[in-house]
Amino acid sequence: MSGEPSPAELFALLDDEYARDILTKTSERPMSAQTLSTECDASLPTIYRRLNDLEASDMVEKRTRPDPDGNHRAVYEATVERVEIDIVDGDLEVEVSARDVADQFTQVWEDMRGD
Repeated sequence: MSGEPSPAELFALLDDEYARDILTKTSERPMSAQTLSTECDASLPTIYRRLNDLEASDMVEKRTRPDPDGNHRAVYEATVERVEIDIVDGDLEVEVSARDVADQFTQVWEDMRGD
């Protein structure tokens, strides 16, 4: 799965409780896999598998965030804002709307500053 998923791929992905949890939590703020593991009450391998699936469908984005101690760590942020499903003339039409890029940049800047 790469780019916009087919309706079947999207339904399968969103049928997973952990994938939904990751999307809702990372829509609030970027989180590391370790934080997501705690927040979602899931093992780290489970979180990484779901993150890989969500990244492959362009629903989350991985970023590197510098820490105050000079280290860097990967954080994940939901890129999807809305999923719309329409049934038109017997066909499913799925539209995935991304978050505004300017809003994402502002969030990254605020995270770096510690706001």
